[in-house]
Amino acid sequence: MGKRIRIFSIAVKNLRRKIIRTVLLLLAVTVVTAALFSATLFISSMQNALKIGTYRLGADVLVVPEKYATEARAALLAGEPTSFYMDRAVLEKAKRVEGVKAATPQLFIKPASFTCCYNVDVFLIAFEPETDFTITPWLEKNLKKKLTGNEIIAGRTVPVLVGDSIPFYGTLFNVVGTMEPTGMKFFDQSVFMTMDAAYAMAASSKENAMQPITIERNKISAVLIKVQDGFTPERVAIRLEHDIDGIKAIASEEVINTVRRQLGGLMKGILAISVVLWVLALLMLGFAFYMIVNERQRELGLLRAMGARKGHIFRLIVLEAILISVSGGIAGLIGGSALLLGFKGLIISSFKLPYLLPPVPVLMELVAGAVLFSLMTGLIASLIPATLASSLEPYEAIRKGE
Repeated sequence: MGKRIRIFSIAVKNLRRKIIRTVLLLLAVTVVTAALFSATLFISSMQNALKIGTYRLGADVLVVPEKYATEARAALLAGEPTSFYMDRAVLEKAKRVEGVKAATPQLFIKPASFTCCYNVDVFLIAFEPETDFTITPWLEKNLKKKLTGNEIIAGRTVPVLVGDSIPFYGTLFNVVGTMEPTGMKFFDQSVFMTMDAAYAMAASSKENAMQPITIERNKISAVLIKVQDGFTPERVAIRLEHDIDGIKAIASEEVINTVRRQLGGLMKGILAISVVLWVLALLMLGFAFYMIVNERQRELGLLRAMGARKGHIFRLIVLEAILISVSGGIAGLIGGSALLLGFKGLIISSFKLPYLLPPVPVLMELVAGAVLFSLMTGLIASLIPATLASSLEPYEAIRKGE
């Protein structure tokens, strides 16, 4: 144990003795770890949000007016408030299409403003409690009741609390619940109400609102569909478009795959850059420790002459590399997290994709992976220099180092 402590002490002293070189090597590992960790965490967060958001949506196919397919995708992925309508007859036609197990309507409303005091881009979504399978399961589990009258549910990022009242188009609504975060603005930055409440709001807006809205009771914005067992969403989507004129059927898997392709391309680019940085870091560390061994031949020879074995010398060089790598890895974790936190909003708005940090166990795995990655970087970079150092003969090393 005493020898181990001495080796550690010598390693620390050696690193402190050449502090500028040590800091430069540490920075190299920090940059690589920070880049890889922040990129991996960001991709994992997007995938997590996509998974949770898709589960919350609960629909296999989304039916919307054909000319508003782009707006519907933007609303689903980026939560961009939008308003468009189609005839309610589409709902009844969709129910009769082969492969459709359940269908429920939704109404999308883009409010003129949030409140007199907030400037928040909320999205009003109305649903039909009798047939809904998106919001109703959450109500049954958390509120143990159905929405009635002017009661609403708010997404997690809407700045309201249970018990607050919010006016929309001249009608005052009461917040009775807030949903858990999903990472998708379609849910997190939306307000959910019943279809009856939405129609009543539109009808009274002519008298109560400065900017009235007109929504006829026979109008809906979208139809959410669950498919029967034995049918694929893609096949049902094709059937829906064939049987119903003027609509676009968007399979949820199609949207997910589009995002996955975007994430896949992004990840490939990030990995390519990270690999280049990692190779450069390996070469830099390896060359630096090769030079360190040459500079310290006399010192290493004296250690051998004083009784140190080849294994001690090998462990000394490797330990110095590990200390640099692990320190750089920890600094990279902190730096990568700070980088992601600082630019998260800009990146999300640029890519218009969902984002939600993964669960704690997954976060711990990512952290452990980053530390292990930095540790392996030090080990690989130091193997050849450590082997050369341990193979030096004491007398020859002392003579060359003079």
